[in-house]
Amino acid sequence: MKSNNTRVYKMSFAGVYPHYIHKAEKKGRTKEEVDEIIFWLTGYDQQTFQQHLDAKTDFENFFAQAPRINPNAAKITGVICGYRVEEIEDKLMQQIRYLDKLVDELAKGKAMEKILRT
Repeated sequence: MKSNNTRVYKMSFAGVYPHYIHKAEKKGRTKEEVDEIIFWLTGYDQQTFQQHLDAKTDFENFFAQAPRINPNAAKITGVICGYRVEEIEDKLMQQIRYLDKLVDELAKGKAMEKILRT
């Protein structure tokens, strides 16, 4: 499991980001909504987020340098990629899966206030 995680951690966030957008847009959602989810989860704003995209920051550093992980992220539950997100012990992998789960909920048509656990 660990070696697989390391491969994911070293992936460029900018390389995966278009897939998040594509998944959302395929279901009638927008890039802005994907960005809103990312900003909510990480505390980034448009400027700092763009800097990470331009720098091709890997997932490990993208989350490590996040201004804050939203305290309500702990309310994100359910299964993504065969794992229950609330049971993932590796903190970084859990944060990556939180984001996967939020984008998944967006693509499934959930309302933003539900996705953002408000």
